Amino acid sequence: MDWRRVNVAVESRAPTGETAAYLSEGPDALLVDPADRTPALDDAVSAADVAHVAVTHHHPDHVGAVADYARETSATVWARRGRTESFESATGIAPDRTFAEGTTVPAGDDGVEVLDLPGHAPEHVGFATESGVVSGDVAVAEGSVVVGAPEGDMRAYLSSLRRLHSRNPDALYPGHGPTIDEPRSSCRRLLRHRRGREERVREAVAAGAATPEEILDRAYEKDLSGVRDLALATVVAHLEKLAVEGSLRWDGNQALPARASRR
Repeated sequence: MDWRRVNVAVESRAPTGETAAYLSEGPDALLVDPADRTPALDDAVSAADVAHVAVTHHHPDHVGAVADYARETSATVWARRGRTESFESATGIAPDRTFAEGTTVPAGDDGVEVLDLPGHAPEHVGFATESGVVSGDVAVAEGSVVVGAPEGDMRAYLSSLRRLHSRNPDALYPGHGPTIDEPRSSCRRLLRHRRGREERVREAVAAGAATPEEILDRAYEKDLSGVRDLALATVVAHLEKLAVEGSLRWDGNQALPARASRR
């Protein structure tokens, strides 16, 4: 089962300024991540037999038109099990059904499999068919993904990348940027990037940086104009991961090397 992509201009921190909505082909189609209403997406929805609506995660740049298209098509609205309240808060509509890892949404001839892919957001999922995985904000063809505390979980995110690498789909269909035609290569690149950033965070703490702001200034070598808050949240997510693993100490305000004492 193939996916039809419609790019939707939406207010977003993503550099593209767009979020990709996807429609599965065939009967009882699944609409994923309708970020906003646009003429192009209206036409695509009108031409499809939409029976299901879902999102990869609840961030505002992925959910803006869920309620509109659900009501217009009378589609079944799906949400991650255990996350229905946050889904309704984000979309303005209560889900009809819930899914979990391994659920098959009965779209098309063969259905669409739900994959748990948390990290960027706690409820993040992907939607898999034989042609590839609609992967939301887990991976991008260029650059990196924000995994920012308090919702972002770096350990979970790296596990999600490893899972996609192991699954080796034919393609990843991301929320932002072009289709990823070599998923394993992209997953390896993103894993290397995160390992490198983690090492710089660890080195910054070892050198005496303690607050997230101090660590940020040592760990990032590039211009952070306009994205400093996102980078800071990502630093905190790295600190949380390293603290859980015992590589350093972190009390939510300051970090210390693992064997250092607090005064």
